[in-house]
Amino acid sequence: MKRRSLLLGAAAGLAAPAVLTPAAPALGASEPLRPGWGTVPMPRPWPGRRRNRASELTTLPAATKQVIIVGASSYTTTYATLEAYVRSRNGWQPASASLPARLGSKGFSDNHVEGVPTTPTGVYSIGPTMYGIAANPGMRFPYRRLVSGDWWNENPSSSLYNTFQHSATNPGGASEALWKEVPAYTHFAVITYNMAPNVPKPVPNAGSGIFLHQFSTSAGNATAGCVSLAHSHLVDVLTWLDPALSPRIVLSPYAQLGRY
Repeated sequence: MKRRSLLLGAAAGLAAPAVLTPAAPALGASEPLRPGWGTVPMPRPWPGRRRNRASELTTLPAATKQVIIVGASSYTTTYATLEAYVRSRNGWQPASASLPARLGSKGFSDNHVEGVPTTPTGVYSIGPTMYGIAANPGMRFPYRRLVSGDWWNENPSSSLYNTFQHSATNPGGASEALWKEVPAYTHFAVITYNMAPNVPKPVPNAGSGIFLHQFSTSAGNATAGCVSLAHSHLVDVLTWLDPALSPRIVLSPYAQLGRY
């Protein structure tokens, strides 16, 4: 129940096409970025068409060659944009158009806690496995197709809090029956909030189950803390992400991006 998007109105601009390069070239590579994926060719030149927010980030690991920035105009808005970037010899380059996204129904929070529908700010990894009710659309990450008994443990009293579990019984608390969340969990990636490698062990009540998933309605709507996208945009992003390139996702109001 927690991840089912909250019906707070339609997101604007949902027709914007996702255009993502297949992968970032290695640092020092001589070849240009390969042509983009999507419904239209990648516009050239990208520099100057919009602010290059990835170039302003200072805390990303050197090994990170893909970054997603989910930003918004304030802490309280539920409307955001997702921008993808790749790192090449010449620094960070845009890899997609700005894609409309939705946040938790109470916006961003620097102090997210269990049960409050805010999206946690910070820099996070992408969990080692991607999931979905539907078949794998071509993820580079390992993919598990969800079946009955697949849960996300959101019970702060459990030793397995904030982890995936396959169990015949509900782990308790607000744990989610992942296979029942249609269409939100058609496909999703785990954002490593309150889990490794961001923390050694999940902290009870600090929040759980923060995902990058699909809108629950065709119009787009706020979530209970996750980041959501239109289906076609989500698939473009998830199939672009490459574990070999140590991707990160940055969640923040634009005014606070300088922290990261």
